[in-house]
Amino acid sequence: MPRFRPTARLLVLDPADRILLFSAQGRWFTPGGGIHRGESLAAAAVRELAEETGYVRTEADLGPVIATCAGLWVSDHGQLVFGADSFFGVRVTEPLIDTGGQQPFERTFITGHRWWTRDEMQASRDRISPAGLPGLVQKLLADGLPAAPVRLPWRV
Repeated sequence: MPRFRPTARLLVLDPADRILLFSAQGRWFTPGGGIHRGESLAAAAVRELAEETGYVRTEADLGPVIATCAGLWVSDHGQLVFGADSFFGVRVTEPLIDTGGQQPFERTFITGHRWWTRDEMQASRDRISPAGLPGLVQKLLADGLPAAPVRLPWRV
């Protein structure tokens, strides 16, 4: 039986419409992480944003969930996990982040960060998670928030 792991993730955009991604194990991914017991999805997003980037926001600042994706993966310990990711959007005024609040285990696997344009993401041969992120960013920038969360594929 898979272990359920819901996460709150963040699409952090700077004034130049670039998205913040972290790198680890040959892939790029959005800031965010697991929801603590008793914590709401929005509260987890606010906490993860502050811990991983230094940006402080309130739950009201986040707005609705923009996108979701879900699927199975195998943890480093060999356990089958059903991940369910929910993505919130955040606009920042400066592309400066402070990773000092990252948890010790995050520091062991996150190897860096970068601000990506949508064109750089679309042209890249690097693995970017979730699949469909470049198209989602393009759609958000062109059309604004979707009426309902966009369902993204789990894997490429």
